Amino acid sequence: MWLKESIVTLPLEIVYFVYYKEQAMDLITLELLSDSNIEDVRKIQRDDISEAFVDTADTIIELNQYGIDHNCKGHTYVIKRADESIGVILLGEALAWDTDPEEMKGVPFYRLMGFVIDKRCRSRGIGSYALEKAIQMIYNEFGVRPIALGVHKENIDAERFYVKHGFRKTAAMEGNDYYYLRYPNENGT
Repeated sequence: MWLKESIVTLPLEIVYFVYYKEQAMDLITLELLSDSNIEDVRKIQRDDISEAFVDTADTIIELNQYGIDHNCKGHTYVIKRADESIGVILLGEALAWDTDPEEMKGVPFYRLMGFVIDKRCRSRGIGSYALEKAIQMIYNEFGVRPIALGVHKENIDAERFYVKHGFRKTAAMEGNDYYYLRYPNENGT
């Protein structure tokens, strides 16, 4: 009797939406940044986001090259929907900074250095999917570590996004950015 009373019938529109969203994420892939897709990254439409909030494509490309030149663990991924580049995310080994939170001193961790989704593709779950996919790919290749990132003190949308994904705001700051930290849970995610 209890089981029968717990069954919920969803309107057909919701079922279709969930099915469509799952199918749409099947079209999202992460591809390593390379000479063949670097110009596509520069074309990602992000003119509505202040450079104080998110680094430019050229800065992310420079940071990627620095990581390669210094053999840092991690990657920069181009986020693609079918054949179109719609975002970029850089997640790599953190080099120690004086401004790192005390709890991270002497602890190996990754730093999310750049993450942007094309303005035409936001609020569709793509950023959430790409973030979690990039984290899993880095964990699988290089091992599980905590992740740190900076969010501009006035970027409320980014704050909500990262908290939703398990990041915790700290009191530590680097310039105008608060540090956010995410520790792996028991199953390594």
